[in-house]
Formats: sequence, C-alpha cells, structure tokens
Amino acid sequence: MGFLSNIFKTTSNEELRQMIADGALLLDVRTKGEFASGHAKDAKNIPLDVLKANLSKLNKSKPIIAVCASGMRSGTAVSMLKQNGFTEVYNGGSWTKFM
Repeated sequence: MGFLSNIFKTTSNEELRQMIADGALLLDVRTKGEFASGHAKDAKNIPLDVLKANLSKLNKSKPIIAVCASGMRSGTAVSMLKQNGFTEVYNGGSWTKFM
C-alpha cells in the first residue's frame, strides 16, 4: 500500500480485486431492482435496508467488500458490519469497478 493508503486506511482497487480472486465476498447493498439491472459477476445482493436482518447469511471469517452505486450505502454497510463483529470489511465504492 502507498503512504496515503496507510494513513487513511484505504485499499486500492487492485488490492480489492485480488481479495475477490482470493475468495472475498463482493456484497452489493443496492436494492433488488438496481441489482437486477446490472451487477458484478458473483456479487451477493443483500439490500442495505435488510442487511441487519440477514447478517447470519454472511461469514465473519471471510473478507467482505461492500459495494453500491456510489460508495455511500456501502460505507454504511461497512459500519454496520463492523458494529456486528465483522472485522475484515471494506468499502469498495461503486459496483461498476468490479465488472
């Protein structure tokens, strides 16, 4: 990681792509309609508004990269996951980066 990445705890797109290749879950938190209109290959869709009720469907021992349309909802999802005991979670921003 670069100097700024270390300071601000960000992860590059390349690092996120490698994590997915290594088995990380790509979690799309957009609505079912948004997901149906297009999504990244192998992404799992759990809309943000029902994420808390579906946490048991996620593996806490596996890295999770949350995505949405812009990065706002995925940021909220990352916070929610961390508050519920998930430790290796990342905000991937827009899902289109993973197409």
